[in-house]
Amino acid sequence: MDKLIKQFLDSSTLGQWLHGNNMGWLISERIIDTISVVAGSVFVYFIVKYLLSSAIHYSIRSTAKHRSWHHKDIEKREKTLIQLTRSFWRIIITFYVVAIIANKLFLFDLSPLFASAGIIGVALGFGAQSLVKDFLSGIFIIAENQYRVGDVVDIMGAAGTVERVGTRTTVIRDSGGNVHYVPNGTIQHVINKTMGYSMSRFSIYIDPSSDISEVTHIINSTGEKLAKEKAWQKKIIDPPKFVSVGDITGRGTELIIAGKTQPSDQWAVTSEMRHRLLQNFDREGVLLATLPTPTPIIKK
Repeated sequence: MDKLIKQFLDSSTLGQWLHGNNMGWLISERIIDTISVVAGSVFVYFIVKYLLSSAIHYSIRSTAKHRSWHHKDIEKREKTLIQLTRSFWRIIITFYVVAIIANKLFLFDLSPLFASAGIIGVALGFGAQSLVKDFLSGIFIIAENQYRVGDVVDIMGAAGTVERVGTRTTVIRDSGGNVHYVPNGTIQHVINKTMGYSMSRFSIYIDPSSDISEVTHIINSTGEKLAKEKAWQKKIIDPPKFVSVGDITGRGTELIIAGKTQPSDQWAVTSEMRHRLLQNFDREGVLLATLPTPTPIIKK
């Protein structure tokens, strides 16, 4: 096939022009062979990439039919596994293309290098222990489903949303937009805030003269109405309700409210619940606690 392409190019106007300008080497058999291999590798890369994504999508969906996984959990598992397998496949195809180019263009035979791979591996093993540790830790993180792409986590002081779980590092973006790169081998403790379900838990402070029983009824009815609405019923598992009385001071009484939500929906539910409570308290005449006003310091 490569010889036919070369014969066609040699007989074409382009081939004659290249030969006439001392650039015939651009259509030499070696160059054509290299380009053919690279083009074929790129084609195979995208085909296998699509097949891997389809296989992961099918396997995750098939498993989910027999388990009570939420649709967000399914999407996170798919995205994480697809990213990881694509990274592996990209590394493999890149090494293959580099090896082909080195052999075809520069006549560099990699066979002796692969033959001595055992000795080189032992030598590199002592200097690359951290790389191996990061790689194996990443595999166990995925296998044990500790966290997925899209989860909100706190890992070794880096808190935010997981953007990527790579072969060596986990990438986290915090609420300030900062990106944290955490080596997988250094991860010893993970707090996953969006695994399985989440809790909408917050406090409000009311005036000491307010009737706690009346306020409790307003809180519980507000949570129940919110959970029944079409826009929120899929996000709320257990309606937010009054849980307990917290601190009691001369300025106010703390009431603790909590409810169970779907993963990652706790912040939206908390915000909406607070908004509606303010409206209902204002309508029912419930007074909120008065916070102390800082006394300004007057310099003389």
